Amino acid sequence: MADRSNGPAADHVFDGGDLDCGSGLALLIRQHIQQVPVGGILEIRSREATVRDDLPPWCRMTGHEYVGERTDDEPGTVRYFVRRGEPAEAEDDGLDEDLQQAREYDWRVRARSTGPMRSKVYFRNFTVEVGQPASFEERDEHASAVEYLLTALTASISTGFANECRQASLDVDDIEITATGRLENVLVVMGLAEEGDPGFSEITLKCFASSMDDEEALGACFERAVARSPIAATLRKACTLHMKLAVV
Repeated sequence: MADRSNGPAADHVFDGGDLDCGSGLALLIRQHIQQVPVGGILEIRSREATVRDDLPPWCRMTGHEYVGERTDDEPGTVRYFVRRGEPAEAEDDGLDEDLQQAREYDWRVRARSTGPMRSKVYFRNFTVEVGQPASFEERDEHASAVEYLLTALTASISTGFANECRQASLDVDDIEITATGRLENVLVVMGLAEEGDPGFSEITLKCFASSMDDEEALGACFERAVARSPIAATLRKACTLHMKLAVV
């Protein structure tokens, strides 16, 4: 069980939100611990449950000391304390190299046609079945590729916005996002037109956040989530992207 006492005085504090060690938290810890003197304490605030198991062995491997954890006043948040050890000779160079590798990382997927208007897509430990490129039907066996693109956009913003709010200590009860899109010429997609642009002409995303916290601060978190979304950034280069936040 986590201790509810105040814990050791920290030389530096940062909030990792919902990140786990595999999605960037370990790199953030390595960056922030450089702002702590040898023997000083870094406090990491996190809502991700796996950090409890992953942080102690990470400390042992990197020469730092895992001091312990405390529950935070905010439900679901845990404060972890790490005492900085003697820096390794190439610690800074190693961090720079890992950051560069992160910048150059290639995400990979593989797809196979598995039948009429159907493909199976494989990535990491996931398998996803995708239907036709676009569909007007109310019900289909599998979602269309167009819908998966909108799914990726809304999920990216929803997850990113929630994490930004938690890192800013803003209390949000619920986040719901809708997205609607229009193609330049869907007839090209269907093979009913020889020429034209089959891409999106515009996409409108509306985010509804239930919160009693400061609306301006929530808006800043939403803008950061949009700015940090690789899906939104890519789509913005290709079509008109309308992003709206409503606090209710």
